[in-house]
Amino acid sequence: MAPQASLHVVPVANRPDGAIWAQMCASAGIIGSRQPHLAELLLPVRKASTGRQMLIGTLAARLSHSAGDRALAVQILASVEDEELLAETEADLTAITTRDPANPDPLAALLNLKGFQALQVHRFAHRLWRDGRIEGARWLSSQASLVFGVDIHPAARLGRGIMLDHGSGIVIGETAVVEDDVSMLQHVTLGGTGRDKGDRHPKVRRGVLIGAGAQILGNIEIGAYSKIAAGSVVLENVPAHTTVAGVPAKIVRQHPAHEVPAATMDQRID
Repeated sequence: MAPQASLHVVPVANRPDGAIWAQMCASAGIIGSRQPHLAELLLPVRKASTGRQMLIGTLAARLSHSAGDRALAVQILASVEDEELLAETEADLTAITTRDPANPDPLAALLNLKGFQALQVHRFAHRLWRDGRIEGARWLSSQASLVFGVDIHPAARLGRGIMLDHGSGIVIGETAVVEDDVSMLQHVTLGGTGRDKGDRHPKVRRGVLIGAGAQILGNIEIGAYSKIAAGSVVLENVPAHTTVAGVPAKIVRQHPAHEVPAATMDQRID
């Protein structure tokens, strides 16, 4: 039997980050004492002295097929320094724990949810792309696609508080914009309509819910707090506070202003 990884545990009280990171560290300690065979899985969480280290270590472990891959992933991820990135990650964790009844625990999201993990890799890749470090951005994006089955172009602009539920098969194109507090399910495409160049992908405004298998194509706007029904093909602008469904998608309902589909996760269209 392979030896278990040794742990130098950083006390929760010594962590300078937000409460959510301390909560995850405490949870990892409880799990580690109850299930010591999970020491290797919990190592990036329990050894880290900051939330940033915790995030980088966990993502690098998931992206890697070898020790060389892992070292390279750590180097590339650690080269990104942006104070806003960790705040965006915290908002994404809160989105999951408040919207997904199957995942009330942020540590489970950090360690196991590939939609969340793919989104966090994109956050690093986008900053590399923005800073002109194109090859590093492409490598991260390619590894994330291979490992998680989520394909997000490094140039795509994604806000905070986003939930990629399940994550499988999600494709987000180069000039797409996804604003804050959006939820989307598996096999969603934010794509182009052909070989057009320039600004050619959807702009998804805040609070939108995109159902499983929806295809949103072209440089169109999905208005704030709207809902795209599962399996829809959207080729035209969608007004704010509406539900669209069908192939091609048509308006089937207008919402009261207080409804936030991304938060309720109610996918019914009636």
